Amino acid sequence: MRALLLAAALLLPGVARADLAVLRPLAVVEDSVIRLSDLFDGAGANEGRVVGPAPAPGRRIVVESAQLLAIARGSGVVWRPLTAADTVVVERPGRAVPRDEVMDLLRGVLGRMGLDPLAELELPGFQSPMVPLAAFVQLALEQTVFEAATNRFAGTLVVVAEGMPTLRVRLAGRAVSTAAVVVATRRLGLGEVVAPGDLRLVRQRVERVRAGLASDPGQVVGKALRRPMGEGVGFALADLSAPPVIEKNAVVTMLVEGPGMSMSAQGRAMAPAARGETVPVMNLSSRTVVEAEAIGPGRVRVAFGSVPVGR
Repeated sequence: MRALLLAAALLLPGVARADLAVLRPLAVVEDSVIRLSDLFDGAGANEGRVVGPAPAPGRRIVVESAQLLAIARGSGVVWRPLTAADTVVVERPGRAVPRDEVMDLLRGVLGRMGLDPLAELELPGFQSPMVPLAAFVQLALEQTVFEAATNRFAGTLVVVAEGMPTLRVRLAGRAVSTAAVVVATRRLGLGEVVAPGDLRLVRQRVERVRAGLASDPGQVVGKALRRPMGEGVGFALADLSAPPVIEKNAVVTMLVEGPGMSMSAQGRAMAPAARGETVPVMNLSSRTVVEAEAIGPGRVRVAFGSVPVGR
C-alpha cells in the first residue's frame, strides 16, 4: 500500500521525483524554534521558515502526520503522509542547572537572613531546571522568607537563559543543624594507633550524631583503639586510649625510689599499659608481683614499700 501511495504521488501533475521532500523522523534542534528544514529534507526555498516553537531544553515533542501535512501545504513543500505512522520526533538538548549553584545562591541569601552557615539545606522534591546547552545562565531569588524558629524557608528561583523564556521555580525546605564528627577512612583493628591519614572530619546532622563521638582530630590522632573500627564510622571517645608504652610479657626496668635511696631491678610486665597506667610486674629475682606505674617504654616505677600481690 505504501508503494502504491508513493507511486500515486509521483503521478500527480507537475510533481517530479526530485521535487518530493523527505520526512526526517528525528530532528534535534538547539534553537528555540522549529524550522521547515528540521522536519523535511529538500524543503526548498522556504527551508528556513519557522513553523513552531521548539520543545523546552531537555524535552521532546512529536509532530503528527496531519500536522506535518498542514505544514507542508502551507509552506509549498511537496509531501504527503503515506501512513499515520509518518511523524517527526523533535528533541532539544539541554543541561541541568548545577544543584550546587542553586544551593550556594540559596545559602548566601538565607545567610544574610540569619541562617547558620554550617546548616544542611533540605529541598524535598526539587529538580534542577533545564537550560539550553550553550546558554549563558543567570540565577536569582525572589520573595525569600526564612523562619529562624522553625528553620523553614521558601522563595522563588528565577532562571534567565538565552534561548528560553524566563523560568520561575518555587523552592521550599528547611535547614538542619550539623555537628563535626571524626570518622575513619579505612578499617582499623583492635589496638591500632590512629594516624592522621586514618581519619577525616565531616559534618553530620545533629539528630544522627551519637553522644560521645570525637569532634576534633586532635582527640583521636595518636590514640589506640579498644575495638575494631569500620570505614566511615565515627570515633567514640570511650573507645580510645593512650597507646601502650609497656607490652604484655615485656621485660621492664623496675625503678624503686624512696627517701634518700634509689634502686632498680628487672621485671616482667603481666599486662600492657599506657604511660601513667598501673600494671602488675613480676620481679624476675624474687618472683613476687607488685603494682607499678608505667613511666615510659620498658620502664616502670614501684612505690617504696609496695606490698607483693602474689608469688
